[in-house]
Amino acid sequence: MHLAVVGLSHRTAPVEIRERLSIPEHSLASSLQSLRADDQVLEASILSTCNRLEIYSLLRTPAEGVEAIRQFLSIHSGLPGDDLNPHLFALHHEEAIQHLLRVSAGLDSLVLGEGQILSQVKKMVRLGQDHRSIGPILNRLLTQAVSTGKRVRSETRLGSGAVSISSAAVELAQLKVGQEQGFDELLPLCDERITVVGAGRMARLLIQHLQAKGARRLVLINRTVTRAEELARGFPDLPIRCLGLDQLDLQLREATLLFTSTGADEPIITRQRLDGLQRHQRLMLVDIGVPRNISSDAAQARLVQCFDVDDLQEVVDRNQAARREIAEQAEVLLAEDQRAFLDWWEGLEAVPTINRLRRHLDSLREQELVKALSRMGPDFSERERKVVEALSKGIINKVLHGPTTALRAPQTRAQRLGAMEALERLFELQEVTDEEAGTNAPGGD
Repeated sequence: MHLAVVGLSHRTAPVEIRERLSIPEHSLASSLQSLRADDQVLEASILSTCNRLEIYSLLRTPAEGVEAIRQFLSIHSGLPGDDLNPHLFALHHEEAIQHLLRVSAGLDSLVLGEGQILSQVKKMVRLGQDHRSIGPILNRLLTQAVSTGKRVRSETRLGSGAVSISSAAVELAQLKVGQEQGFDELLPLCDERITVVGAGRMARLLIQHLQAKGARRLVLINRTVTRAEELARGFPDLPIRCLGLDQLDLQLREATLLFTSTGADEPIITRQRLDGLQRHQRLMLVDIGVPRNISSDAAQARLVQCFDVDDLQEVVDRNQAARREIAEQAEVLLAEDQRAFLDWWEGLEAVPTINRLRRHLDSLREQELVKALSRMGPDFSERERKVVEALSKGIINKVLHGPTTALRAPQTRAQRLGAMEALERLFELQEVTDEEAGTNAPGGD
């Protein structure tokens, strides 16, 4: 068995490729089923965010398993391998484990220390469990990743004051407003007529940061007005006007700054739509949706400026330097947790030997129990029989505890193999075939 992660992120692919790979939540179940249908994929989980699509898996064999996942991604995206593969990465075993821990800790995010990614990893674990696409190996690894993400945020200052995608989008707007006026700095947004399209988690964070950066009022548009109104009630000090999506054209005419963050699969704002409006002032569009909510040709419309998640790098770079030292502290914690998982993984190699020993001792126990009970005669009650049987099982468990703990304890592979060979020789376990022992131990890479 072999651990691997195959995918792409903001580091390897532009947004126009990432949006082709994005898997909406309603499609995750069928996607996981498709992956598990391949004989090479023993366990699978999917992490799909605006900046990454990554598939963590337990594979039967490395090369064939990775190729099966590449084929799935090609079919899902509609991109031929020659166009898709240059943007994909594949990491194996220790590198895959390290990558997952870094992702969960926010060390691989566009915004260093971003907090939302941890909740997305938690969601990946829950979906894998709900759809039964993960087994004991990935469940252990993903649970470790969540624990690591929490540990990094509690034991370092990486999570304190960490900017998010939403806050970076607001700062980008501030920077562009400042540059319009000849200043290379972030200006307040108090004079902007602001509209937010969408009413999910990202929209809530957008409004939170807009309020902190000087917004005096804004318009909130959503397909369901009642959901927008529910979100608006969380900001009693900020006047928010809630409208339905049918009022989008009106806001495209009246707003000077508009943010989009919806779950739409296709762009809701296009050049054709913008060209049909009578605009007399600049409109700045900031799209943090993936797939994008604003088409790539919208920037060609008159008086329109467009920015998407890939444009956030400009403001992210201004905030990262101060967080590098904290990130180095976090890497030390990651190395500890990675070693803990690897110790557990390597201990699995001893499972077949432990199982053989248990079966051998249990066989002896049953033989001796039958002899003892036959000598007790008919006066021996059923309750007494159960007590004696429980006693025999308890003795076996006590005997097995020492060897089991020793074999699975952190040690070199040579030490573990030596102990396994000694047990097999002393108890004559070699006669039990590998097929009888099962396939619980991991194979080589």
